[in-house]
Amino acid sequence: MPIPLVELTEKSRRIVPLLALSAGLMVLASCSGQAKDAEPAVPVEIVQVERTTLQQKVTAEAVLFPIAQSAIVPKISAPVRKFLVNRGSHVRKGQLLAELENRDLAAAAHENKGAYTQAQATYEITTAADLPQQMQKAQLDTQAAKQALDAQQKIFDSRQQLFREGALPRKELDQSGVDLTNARNQYEIARRNLDALRAIGEAQLARSAQGQLQSAQGKFEGAEAQLGYSEIKSPIGGVITDRPLYPGEMASAGTPLLTVMDISQIVARAHIPQLEAVQLKVGDSATIAASGTDQPITAKVVLVSPALDPNSTTVEVWVQGKNPHEVLRPGTSAQITMITRTVPDALAIPAAALLTAQDGTTSVMVAGSDGKAHQRPVKTGIRDGDHIQVVEGLQSGEKIVGTGAYGLPDASKITTAEAKPDEKNQPEGSSQKE
Repeated sequence: MPIPLVELTEKSRRIVPLLALSAGLMVLASCSGQAKDAEPAVPVEIVQVERTTLQQKVTAEAVLFPIAQSAIVPKISAPVRKFLVNRGSHVRKGQLLAELENRDLAAAAHENKGAYTQAQATYEITTAADLPQQMQKAQLDTQAAKQALDAQQKIFDSRQQLFREGALPRKELDQSGVDLTNARNQYEIARRNLDALRAIGEAQLARSAQGQLQSAQGKFEGAEAQLGYSEIKSPIGGVITDRPLYPGEMASAGTPLLTVMDISQIVARAHIPQLEAVQLKVGDSATIAASGTDQPITAKVVLVSPALDPNSTTVEVWVQGKNPHEVLRPGTSAQITMITRTVPDALAIPAAALLTAQDGTTSVMVAGSDGKAHQRPVKTGIRDGDHIQVVEGLQSGEKIVGTGAYGLPDASKITTAEAKPDEKNQPEGSSQKE
């Protein structure tokens, strides 16, 4: 019996949505299965963990200075008679660089030299002639006074005996006593004069003559020094970097006439933050790199300031090195690199491979044998440029994701960046079928 048209339509309205829903579920299930089976591999760079030598370094911008410098200032004001060097001339220590007008100074030196020679002669005459003559005279006077005293003593004794015998009047005895007293006084004066010459006279006469000699010598040496100031000599070896005057111009006392710099070695001065400066010590190896040099110059840390700069609160550090062929010029900016620590057998990974979480923990993505990247926590040590030391969490020979690990989920399928995922393991000349 045929079904009425109205009933067929009602049943169709109920069956069609169910069929459509079943078909949609089958399509979704089929697509999901295909997507799961065709999970794409993320292209990354895979590197092998190896051991190498790493160095912890501190780098900074610095300014170059000469190892020694002297701005030569004349002590007298006089016109420049001639220069013996020019800018760029290499000089040695003690070399004559310039001469000032000095004819008046030369004349004064000659005059004082004559006075000094005269004082020397006077001193020799005084010590060798006058003093012995005075001593000899005093000795003779003393001997004569002693003889006169002895004679008067005999006369007085004789007259006293005659006076006792009544053969001589009292008046003559008294006169003889007066003569004896005078003779004794003369002897005492002569003896004291001799003693004074012996004890004091020698020293005083010699001191007086010596004082005159020293005064003349001082004036002569002063004149010689003034004459010497007209000759400008280099206190250090180096190169002439400045010569502001020309011959004939007036050189003023206290104004630099020439500047000499010793640039056989160079000193790079930099200001380092406190946290980096505490790692440095005198004797640390370093390098200096500046424009004009093909390779950095080997140097050493020679000064780490014990105090902070009050303006910048940084630490001043000096690095000194040889300046071959004088290619580095004072005043030039340079970059210094100071090695604070060396680890000879460090486990190193690329800095780009290290992942740092918000809490400060670090990890890397290890390339597993299953073709997936597995996140593994690690502990790091020093950093040397683009490499970081790993002290815990990895072994030598393991492979990790060097580039492309940022944002990569754990257990993600990976492949090397050189191969495309859809062409991997596909024979040459084959085409992918739909």
